Amino acid sequence: MHTDYAKSAGQFRHQGQPPSRCRRGFLKSQDSRWLAAQRVYHSALLIEAELVHGETVLDGSGQPVGTVILRPTWAGHEFLDAARNDTIWHKAGERIKKSGVDVTLSLLKEILNQLLKQSLNLP
Repeated sequence: MHTDYAKSAGQFRHQGQPPSRCRRGFLKSQDSRWLAAQRVYHSALLIEAELVHGETVLDGSGQPVGTVILRPTWAGHEFLDAARNDTIWHKAGERIKKSGVDVTLSLLKEILNQLLKQSLNLP
């Protein structure tokens, strides 16, 4: 799975916690320059994926050097709602690991929604 989007979503999900304390442990380095660059990069991915409303500031070579995030989009809220349940999140992770293939964010959302529907006995 191209994990940048999932990591970004996980980081966003734990907004307000220092990255080293995120429950899922995506960011472990304490190097503040690395953390700042990763936050900008992942924030830019969230904007690009239309999970949040915001703006990305690019340098002369087109690389993100800053972001302004305003709020989650409707799709961002839906993804967070689907990923909020730890049982569903872990089941999705197990299913992905078992398959041994990379998945896209849209497929991850489908898996989460499918598992959520199953937990509610919905078709």
